[in-house]
Amino acid sequence: MIRSCYSDAEPHVTKDGSEIRELMHPARHGNRAQSLAEATVAPGARTSLHLHAVTEEIYYITQGAGRMTLGGETFDVAAGDTVCIPPGTAHCLENTGAVALRILCACSPAYSHGDTVLVPAVSERRHPS
Repeated sequence: MIRSCYSDAEPHVTKDGSEIRELMHPARHGNRAQSLAEATVAPGARTSLHLHAVTEEIYYITQGAGRMTLGGETFDVAAGDTVCIPPGTAHCLENTGAVALRILCACSPAYSHGDTVLVPAVSERRHPS
């Protein structure tokens, strides 16, 4: 049996700026093909626009409200919503509410810092002169 306890999952900050607790990850728990983490975004905070070249993510919002950018779309999300993020799709999440925005993040294959690529926002991109 592979099992983890929430209290044993020490939070850390990922490349995108969110606080993550790895609830199940092959590198730590011995499972094989996927990971599950809880991400927390503080009120008024926003994760950096990023993508995962190989990993598909599924976000399930467990608390709070926010604004999600996914590819060319931006839309509101709230507790109870689920969003699938295909590999190679730029995304970020802003907490627009008054409480912490909490998200369960399921990744297949498992999350890897090496598969996370920060993407400059459109306003930050340089255009050839």
